[in-house]
Amino acid sequence: MGRGRAKAKQTKVARDLKYRTHETDLSALARELHGEADSSPDPVEDLDEWSDYTPRD
Repeated sequence: MGRGRAKAKQTKVARDLKYRTHETDLSALARELHGEADSSPDPVEDLDEWSDYTPRD
C-alpha cells in the first residue's frame, strides 16, 4: 500500500520534464561540447603521485 501516491508524484514529475519549457544555458552547452577547460581541477590529477608505481612480480 502507499504506492499510488509515489507513482502519482513520479508521473507528475515526468510530465513536467517532458512538456515544460526549460531555459537552456546555450553558452554553457557550447563550452561543454567544444571541450573548453573549466576552472575546476581535474580529479585525475590527484592520482598522478601513483603513476610511477609499478608492483614487483
